[in-house]
Amino acid sequence: MLKQIGASALFAGLAAGVLAALLQLWFVVPLLMEAELYETGARAHFTDGYIGSDAGAPPLGDAIGRHLGTIALNIVGWIGFGFVLAAGFALAARRGMRIDARAGLLWGLAGFAALALAPAFGLPPELPGTIAAEVSERQLWWGVTVVATALGLAVMAFGRGPGWLAGGAALIALPHLIGAPHLDRYFGTAAPELGALFATRALGVSAVAWALLGLLAGWIWSREAA
Repeated sequence: MLKQIGASALFAGLAAGVLAALLQLWFVVPLLMEAELYETGARAHFTDGYIGSDAGAPPLGDAIGRHLGTIALNIVGWIGFGFVLAAGFALAARRGMRIDARAGLLWGLAGFAALALAPAFGLPPELPGTIAAEVSERQLWWGVTVVATALGLAVMAFGRGPGWLAGGAALIALPHLIGAPHLDRYFGTAAPELGALFATRALGVSAVAWALLGLLAGWIWSREAA
């Protein structure tokens, strides 16, 4: 069992981390670098009653050290997610559930739903320089949402009967019924189109990485068990 956990987490996490880093460098990081131009005042979108600004990000080569850090953090982070996923596999296997690539893919998508999609429903990914509610309030709501969504999905997956399904759905909905912390005014400095593109791309990269993590982890788990 320990061999299955280690192999699934390390190899699948490494692959997912490398893929996530490459996708971020191609699709997400340029948007972050562009948004930093607005954050520092080097570029303005709303000035003297005029709305509009040129599009374009600084070259990636301007921050090689930063990008290497992005790659390293992605690899470490996704290996960590791999261990969490593999621990879940172990618990599910003890209950007699079959773990393979297909099951792993579903687990990966559940991880995406719990750690990315559900929190983003109330607090979407934000560009640098975005003024928002207090960090502590947002962190608390994010954490509660992740836990509630993960528990809700687990209840729906392992429970039996409509009552368990309803209970799981209620857990998932609870943080959103309470509501995420937001200010009562908007203070954005960057172009709204840039913020929308950043949010969708960040979620897209996360979805792809979680899917790959679950798929590979489940496949490796089944191979090690054979």
